[in-house]
Amino acid sequence: MAIISEHHIFLSEEASVGLQTRLKDSITRAIWDRRFAPGDRLPATRALARHLGISRITVSLAYDSLLATGYIASVARSGYFVAPDAPTRLEITTPKRATGIEQLDWSLRLGPVPPALGAQATPADWRQFRFPFIFGEPDIARFPVDDWRDCVRRALGRRHFEQIADDASDRDDPFLVEQIVRRSISGRGVAASVEEVLVTSGAQNALWLTVQVLFGRHGGTVAMEDPGYPELRNLLRQQGLTIHSVAVDREGMKVDQIPAGVGAVFVTPSHQAPTGVTMSMARRRALLERAEADDFVVIEDDYDYEMSYISPSLPALKSLDPRGRVIYVGSFSKSIFPGLRLGYLTADARVVEHARALRTLSERHPPGLSQRTVAYFLSEGHYNSHSRRMRMRMARRNEVLRGALADHGLIPALKRATGGTTLWLQGPEGLDADALAVALREKSVLIEAGSAFYANEVAPRNYMRLGFATIETTQIAEGVALIAEAIREQMS
Repeated sequence: MAIISEHHIFLSEEASVGLQTRLKDSITRAIWDRRFAPGDRLPATRALARHLGISRITVSLAYDSLLATGYIASVARSGYFVAPDAPTRLEITTPKRATGIEQLDWSLRLGPVPPALGAQATPADWRQFRFPFIFGEPDIARFPVDDWRDCVRRALGRRHFEQIADDASDRDDPFLVEQIVRRSISGRGVAASVEEVLVTSGAQNALWLTVQVLFGRHGGTVAMEDPGYPELRNLLRQQGLTIHSVAVDREGMKVDQIPAGVGAVFVTPSHQAPTGVTMSMARRRALLERAEADDFVVIEDDYDYEMSYISPSLPALKSLDPRGRVIYVGSFSKSIFPGLRLGYLTADARVVEHARALRTLSERHPPGLSQRTVAYFLSEGHYNSHSRRMRMRMARRNEVLRGALADHGLIPALKRATGGTTLWLQGPEGLDADALAVALREKSVLIEAGSAFYANEVAPRNYMRLGFATIETTQIAEGVALIAEAIREQMS
């Protein structure tokens, strides 16, 4: 048996996690690597705390966690020791496939893989790029991690644990639903009861449920914006629906171009995806009047209404809808972080009842811990505070990006917007933005080519979307200079 010196224990470098976790991970790895052997005695909590410059309670909590997971053992009046049967790092081996046996040809049973993520999907290694002008990823450096961690701790409190651990069947966390009604959709002017709200696994799940409720497997005809959200278009195609693409201008979807006979219209009025344009009040009223006259429903995807900062946000379509024709889809992916996978839909209680039944067949309900954590994040005011700080940052980045583009003679294609986290840019005639995006990767710049957002394969090639939620404000001008240089190189 050896006595482990406190000088042989170091905190891991992961500053994104707490001291207790960093200490626990450091000791765990030492046991895995056999630097600490079974029977070795660990330093006293006081001595280790003094050496690392952390509190003694932090060391004690780390030891308690290691004790609970079987890495160390406690001996009365003697201290802590590496457990004789401490878990070891498993050697991963790949089992050999049996030879001489013909494998089942799944391609005959499954057919082609359905299109899911569009060409605009964010690359997995986007953090390796110096200038990520992309959409949909969080500004993690500014996220209130301590506030979030406190909400997680509260959600895991003894008086709540039984509720979040139980099988909730088809039920949502009532605390979260209450907060959505009181603090989220109310900010959009929407008055709803708890029976008219369903929690979903993000906005995409809400859209899928809506399509299933409205059309099931019997088909139908719908309209959506063009350019528009590729994942929605793929979803509608997969369900066998006939899609009419409706053009977008500086006031949003051209309502007068919606053809007769559609059963539903999908629209992103706050910040149109991908152009960022805000639908005017006249168009909003015209869309609702047209819905009433032609007897179709409207699905309002309000994915990032919180990012309205240039002018006051316009009321949601749902708030202008006295007849209950609008199904409102909201999301916490852009306002909190996308990995959370929580959203909601608000509609007539009968629509919610059907959507709840379908959700139960596929996933029963979103995770209880996530729901309760978000409920606390909303109720404690952290959500509003974080959104307010984000709006201020996005307003500044929007201003800097527009200024940098103007310095190089590049002007956003559609100017009417109340905020958002992207700009829709029209390059010179003849520009190939798809090729431009590939070339810019060599310069550590990420942009989104606009062709992926159009319904027609013969789409305009000179449009691109520049996101600014993830790129640092100080990096914008240099990144834009590289984009402008690449455009000049291609055009010459």
